[in-house]
Amino acid sequence: MDTIPLAVGDQAPAFSMQASGDRTVDLASLKGKPFVLYFYPKADTPGCTKEACGFNETLHAFEKAGLTIIGVSRDPVKKLDAFAAKYGLTFALASDADGSVTEAYGVWVQKTLYGKTSMGIERATFLIGADGKIAHIWRKVKVDGHVEAVMNEAQALTGAA
Repeated sequence: MDTIPLAVGDQAPAFSMQASGDRTVDLASLKGKPFVLYFYPKADTPGCTKEACGFNETLHAFEKAGLTIIGVSRDPVKKLDAFAAKYGLTFALASDADGSVTEAYGVWVQKTLYGKTSMGIERATFLIGADGKIAHIWRKVKVDGHVEAVMNEAQALTGAA
């Protein structure tokens, strides 16, 4: 099934997911608020840990700019709770257990590792404006420098310094 990839200016696809810390995250409750929705392959792996810790370390600055951070993987909530506890992650880590959100955002992709092809989550980040529209998209994210790039765009979006 080929779908048209999301683009800047598109309405963010709706979602509702269980998340770490006995939370639920959904698009409807974020209406009128800008937020960052970032997708990562697997909790408690080196790159995903580095990315999550990077967002957590700058969480105060994102919150000061009026943004909520939500990390999304297909891991079960129990694993996300353990990941959050292990690294002191306080923002919501959402479980897309059925894959509907990763598919809606176009990040469930074919990947190749050591010559083996499989389906998996492409590391990607979406900055969603208060109007519910996609303001910026980062695909095939490299962890180094990524949180800073997201922060710069978030501050530009909200006018926060």
